[in-house]
Amino acid sequence: MGLGSSLASSPTMNSVLSEELQRKYQDQGVIRTILATTKTIAMVGLSPNTQRPSHFVASYLQYEGYRVIPVNPRATEVLGEKSYPDLRSIPVPVDMVDIFRRPEECPDIVAEAIEIGAKSVWFQLGVIHEGAAETAVSSGLQVIMDRCVKMEHGRYNGSLHWVGMNTEIITARRARRFF
Repeated sequence: MGLGSSLASSPTMNSVLSEELQRKYQDQGVIRTILATTKTIAMVGLSPNTQRPSHFVASYLQYEGYRVIPVNPRATEVLGEKSYPDLRSIPVPVDMVDIFRRPEECPDIVAEAIEIGAKSVWFQLGVIHEGAAETAVSSGLQVIMDRCVKMEHGRYNGSLHWVGMNTEIITARRARRFF
């Protein structure tokens, strides 16, 4: 067993998608490309509640240098960024649309992502809508489904160990700290 070959490090271990859909919507090369080329993320469903997963993910992504724009009609500001009621209201170009909403809301969100010219759509863990994903792909967007952008960034960045996960990545890079 070599480095990264154990079941515990399998990137598909926690997905409920079939193997075929995992190959289509969880491609490691696409994940790396999206993470490397994205600068601005519109997070649909970003909560101002610090205990919600979307808030934790957004604060991590901000710390890592991404601009995270909240899309939440019930919030005015989250993490120092103005919140918008929908994707169409965002006045700047968006690279990625990260979806933290129920699956049945995905078709409308994807339609807006296509309309605003986003480059990718990321369906968070448990957010699965094959029809919306296929619409995005057929419109030229890159799509990741049933993965967490924070976990994937940490896995490729070598920082999942901050939350107690063994990434099996050995690095000499000095860790940045929050203090």
